Amino acid sequence: MTNNQPAPDGVMRLINGYWNTGVIGAAATHRVFTHLENGAGTAEEIAALAEISERGAQSLLDGLVSVELVALEDGRYRNTPAASAFLVEGKPASLAGFAKLKLQHTGSLIDLPEVVRTGGPLTGGETEVADNPHWEGIVPAIAGVSVPAADAGVEALGIADAGEITILDVGGGSGIYSSIWLKANPAARAVQLDWEPINAIARRLVAEQGVGERFTTLNGDFHTTDFGTGEYDIAVYSHIAHQENAESNIEVFTRLRKALKPGGALVVADYVVDDDRSAPAFPLLFALEMLLKSKEGGTWRRADYRDWLIKAGFEDVTFHDAPPATMVIAR
Repeated sequence: MTNNQPAPDGVMRLINGYWNTGVIGAAATHRVFTHLENGAGTAEEIAALAEISERGAQSLLDGLVSVELVALEDGRYRNTPAASAFLVEGKPASLAGFAKLKLQHTGSLIDLPEVVRTGGPLTGGETEVADNPHWEGIVPAIAGVSVPAADAGVEALGIADAGEITILDVGGGSGIYSSIWLKANPAARAVQLDWEPINAIARRLVAEQGVGERFTTLNGDFHTTDFGTGEYDIAVYSHIAHQENAESNIEVFTRLRKALKPGGALVVADYVVDDDRSAPAFPLLFALEMLLKSKEGGTWRRADYRDWLIKAGFEDVTFHDAPPATMVIAR
């Protein structure tokens, strides 16, 4: 371009950003990253293993090179470190299932202009129910999202050396926090509060990690279930606050403080934005998903969490990076 006019390439990539979701979701569906990790390196080899067309395999590989998840060296393809860590099936932090899940959500974006105009979802927002059969697919798919925060919590809370502690995971889903923390501390025990069909999935997944005998579940809705008094050393409230409004979060935080033993810690993990709403990038973008899907949810500021937790009776609130999330620890 002339006269210092910027080239349109960057804007074009953003406008066509839905192709990122498409190529990653399709590649995950056909286990391309897993086949690459196991040694496949050409479109022909991928096509044979994935039972897809060679033309389709080549197109996927071209797209994955474009988004820098696959590299081409000496005529052979390989996963980049990010793809190897987060898109290979069976790895602890795998987001392959999440990639397939998000591919199913792309159609909802057509409503976004009207949602922005009206300030909320067109159909009243998502209302989940306990017996929805989609939990069997969704719960394992989103487990990897919480791995960075769960890993960070091991160090920040001194889990490994904490001895005989009891953990409450509110709305724990897959039980990923319990899996990671119980493996780090063989003397710890965990209780997960969630709907019964989700707890059944969690019991299976936690048992697969070899720590199921120290994991129990409590069936119920966290909005109405009594957490008890002075029973737990650590409580977890992960990726729930963005679905709730201020009053709901304060109410839950207050009951969780009551459930903790003296000196206990509440861990809140979520997509948190800076106080001036200038960063981080992913939580800022995620706010649109909350606008699209929830009546009152959002990506809340650090100042919001600090204010809510102080109102709930906590005195010490600290923030810890666990990209793309932030882990808030309150005592």
